[in-house]
Amino acid sequence: MSKVFWDTNLFVYLVEDDGERAERVAALRSRMIEREDELLTSALTLGEVLVKPLEIGGRDLMHRYEQVIGSGATVLPFDLRAASRFAEIRRDRSIRAPDAIQLACASAAGTDLFITNDSRLSRKNIEGIHFIQSLETAVL
Repeated sequence: MSKVFWDTNLFVYLVEDDGERAERVAALRSRMIEREDELLTSALTLGEVLVKPLEIGGRDLMHRYEQVIGSGATVLPFDLRAASRFAEIRRDRSIRAPDAIQLACASAAGTDLFITNDSRLSRKNIEGIHFIQSLETAVL
């Protein structure tokens, strides 16, 4: 069993996209369930995905996100330990603050694999995260 952290875009693809990316994320999730991997994300993810539904008055979409994330993932807080990791990560000014929050939460939780759509992050080495991969290169 591995701890696998999903960045925000993976949930957007799964819930809103009906194309190839959604199929890839669904296949990844199926494989994780087979392996009994734990799906992690942060509270920031939920905040980010709810912006659009709130802007357009999409209560159904909002509830779908809450259901998918709330029932399928362990939602990590941005707590004191994550804040300390955030400060370390942000020393690299090429990492944007929202990305650093996600990485800090994953790092504080001791994550095996962090999956993102941002291929730039896959070149980073972050203490507490064994591997960072883009969705395109993640092994299913």
